Amino acid sequence: MGKAQREKGKRGERELANLLKDHGYSCRRGQQYCGSNGDADVVGLPGIHIECKRVERLNIEDSMRQAVDDTGAEILLFGEEIYPAVFHRRNRGTWLVTMRLEDWIALYKEWEAGRDIDSR
Repeated sequence: MGKAQREKGKRGERELANLLKDHGYSCRRGQQYCGSNGDADVVGLPGIHIECKRVERLNIEDSMRQAVDDTGAEILLFGEEIYPAVFHRRNRGTWLVTMRLEDWIALYKEWEAGRDIDSR
């Protein structure tokens, strides 16, 4: 990976962290050294391992595999689940999030359960 690509990746990570901050989450770039240590690209969403991709041509299968593999290196207290997710966008595009269906269903069920409690 060339220097220009690394810089674009860093800018994408900062951009994403700032967008998540705008939504009230205390996010920042992860502590990365050569991109090979398995840390999340952006941290601050408990239970979500963020793999951030700022590219025109994304191999989503490879990116998701990387997120899943890197998630195994993370440990949360009380054995809580960590969901791998790829946050990605192209030039002039909008940010998208890709997750495995079973992880999305688990999150949706949690949201739905919270919504049921709030409506009582």
